[in-house]
Formats: sequence, C-alpha cells, structure tokens
Amino acid sequence: MPTLTASVPKAQDLARLSVADRLEVMDELWASLRSEADSLHVPGWHNAEIERRLAAMAADGNCGRPADEVRADLKRKL
Repeated sequence: MPTLTASVPKAQDLARLSVADRLEVMDELWASLRSEADSLHVPGWHNAEIERRLAAMAADGNCGRPADEVRADLKRKL
C-alpha cells in the first residue's frame, strides 16, 4: 500500500481553502473509503450509539431529512 503522507495537506494548508473547498475534500476522502468499508473495524460503542439513535428516532417518529437536502441547505449557507 503506497504511503502518501508527504502529499497530504496539513491543517494550516487546508484552512487556507474556502469552506466549500474543504467540504469537497471531505466528500472526496469519504468516497475514497467507501470501497474499503467492509475492512474497517467498527468499535462496539459505535454500534451501541447507532442502536440508541435508532430507538430515539422510533420513539419520537422524527425521521429527519434526506442527506442531499441537508447538504444543499448547507451549501446555500456557505
């Protein structure tokens, strides 16, 4: 597996980007992990938190909003 540490921007370099550009970098990073999701270890407390949140959602009936709608709202505010 190649190491790209030297080419990974540091926090101070990323801070020079606009918020929209930093969000785009985050989207790209998450997309790069998607194909390897099955190989990532998920700590037990993550699953417990998911179960807690699902139970809370079922109890109050609030299913939230679609992620695309939330992203669009956030991008309009940038």
